[in-house]
Amino acid sequence: MSDKTGNFQGDIHDEEYRRKFFQPLITREDMIADSGREKESLNGDWHFFIDQYDTFLRANWFLECEKDADGRDLPVDYDFEQWDTIRVPSCWNTQAPEYFYYEGAAVYTRTFKYVPRGEKKVFLKLGAANYEAFIFLNKQFAGCHRGGSTPVYLDITGLLQADNRLSIMVSNTRRRENVPADNTDWFNYGGLYRDVELIRLPEVFIKDFKIALAPGSGYRRLRVSVRMSAPVSVRGRLSLPELAVDQPFETADGSWNAEIECPPELWSPEHPKLYDVKVRAGEDAVSDSVGFREILADGTDVFLNGKKIYLKGISCHEDSVENGRAVTEEEIIENIKAAKELGCNYMRLAHYPHTEKAARLADRLGLMLWEEIPVYWAIDFENPDTLADAKNQLRELIARDFNRASVIIWSVGNENPDTDARLRFMSELAQTAKRDDPTRLVSAACLVDTVANKISDRLADFLDVIGINEYYGWYNPNFSLLPQCFANSRVTRPVVVSEWGAGARAGFHGTRDDLFSEEMQKAVYEKQVATLGKIPAVRGMSPWILFLCAPAVLCG
Repeated sequence: MSDKTGNFQGDIHDEEYRRKFFQPLITREDMIADSGREKESLNGDWHFFIDQYDTFLRANWFLECEKDADGRDLPVDYDFEQWDTIRVPSCWNTQAPEYFYYEGAAVYTRTFKYVPRGEKKVFLKLGAANYEAFIFLNKQFAGCHRGGSTPVYLDITGLLQADNRLSIMVSNTRRRENVPADNTDWFNYGGLYRDVELIRLPEVFIKDFKIALAPGSGYRRLRVSVRMSAPVSVRGRLSLPELAVDQPFETADGSWNAEIECPPELWSPEHPKLYDVKVRAGEDAVSDSVGFREILADGTDVFLNGKKIYLKGISCHEDSVENGRAVTEEEIIENIKAAKELGCNYMRLAHYPHTEKAARLADRLGLMLWEEIPVYWAIDFENPDTLADAKNQLRELIARDFNRASVIIWSVGNENPDTDARLRFMSELAQTAKRDDPTRLVSAACLVDTVANKISDRLADFLDVIGINEYYGWYNPNFSLLPQCFANSRVTRPVVVSEWGAGARAGFHGTRDDLFSEEMQKAVYEKQVATLGKIPAVRGMSPWILFLCAPAVLCG
């Protein structure tokens, strides 16, 4: 909007104020390999301000000054150092009663000192910021990230000073064009809810490192990929001491790809074997603990390391009463142990990427994972920007967790209508997952065709595993429709019943026909397990849900 009247004031009248902050957009292409790197934590107390009117962006508060038409300094009506403080990482909803239901923009700011120690590059990493993050350093706009559950990496080298002010505007405003969109059934937490860190790097560094069993190698070869931050020729070395691998290499145009003969002990939930891996290239090095396994679908069966398996699972949200989505390592371990006590070998992490710590702990403790992006319900499937957002979140998730043996399924969405627009949108996501990672299975949690009572979602043609959410005996009280549904269906791929279940109030008892009684819930579970166990195409299940968070009415 231009000043045509002579009395136009941008922070009051310009409703297009956000557009100038949409670029540069931080994406998958900005990610770096960071496993095993030394990181400097910026966690702790940050100054914090609830910004209901987006004044930080509207009025350019990051400049820390305002000027009149003649360029003279004007007084400002804010002082970062006088703002309240909030703990990072955390969800703001858990930090004060008045923030609990808040949806909108909020501003985080803090200062830190920077002393160079021989590095040539410095990256800022945000583990996650829900949903949008606008990052400012030393009065300069640095970049914008969309997607509330995947990590943000930003090269801040050229903006650093001896004394620095870092400000991040975070918005959890629900929007029709977002992923997820404006209607979900989980609590919409906001904030910087995962770690904030600095990473120091040499001029040319390891940007990407992947290692996995080479498909079709008889479990004897490892496929390795190293990509540098520039198309340079550097010498490097791959080390797996326990497998007696000490492999020198040299990158060509910044990349090295190879298959190495060294049969490992295979990772499984019963034997979660991990190997220490280190890569040196030029002046840089990364390290990781990695398990090696092969997951395949053939016909209606799923195979782990060549053996037919049944995915005995449970669905789980990333949530806790005390911390919201800012779950601690101890809480994740508690959840994994609870799942294993139930007899699970697998867990569905619904409905968005959980913290990277979850997959690392599942690697160590032995639990297979289904990981998902929040293409949930009424997404704007006709919007190319929405598709770009979803595709980027998927690619960021795959890049983050590629080396995690526990992750066996990428899910491209949950409970979407079988429309032409949705088929184009989600089939492209499925194909993106296969291109970025041909070593895992691709799925989506689909809905039953309730009119014909059968599995007929056209997206199934693009999936390795068909996920089905069904609530026969609960939302649909006619349980006899469940066996009929599978009898009516002609599936040629393995089916994982990604959701089923029944609700109950703890301690409420009655007959098996009394809604919300523990007895009715038990009866539904018994009938579901008995029925699904007799259907050959069903190769797994993850009933809803390991636990419900507080407030229960707001959590799906």
